[in-house]
Amino acid sequence: MSLNLCPPAPRRKPSLTPMIDVVFLLLVFFMLASRFGQDVTLPVAGGGGAGADWSGPPRLVDIHPGAVALNGVQTALPDLPAALAPLTDSPADPVVLRPRDGADLQRVIAVMEALSEAGHDRLILVE
Repeated sequence: MSLNLCPPAPRRKPSLTPMIDVVFLLLVFFMLASRFGQDVTLPVAGGGGAGADWSGPPRLVDIHPGAVALNGVQTALPDLPAALAPLTDSPADPVVLRPRDGADLQRVIAVMEALSEAGHDRLILVE
């Protein structure tokens, strides 16, 4: 009977290269998935307490999913700033915006942007 005494094989140390690769890929993924830049904000006045400084005729813009109405008269969105001109003394006069019939947020923002581009900076959003 022969006894074969071989020295035990040395233990291999685990390689860190695959783990570093995975961490690097996660880092690249999250860098590409995140947003860099400024957030855009629209100034909106609160609905409460606005009546104390109101002057002039009513300026109520009803925002429907497919249409916009100024004081109950349907108006095309590009024509809305021109339709508001006779009702305001200056662009600083408040304009009340009211979403109706399930108008989504994107529609409200589109109307607010159109009015902001025309210089109306006192937009009051009511429910």
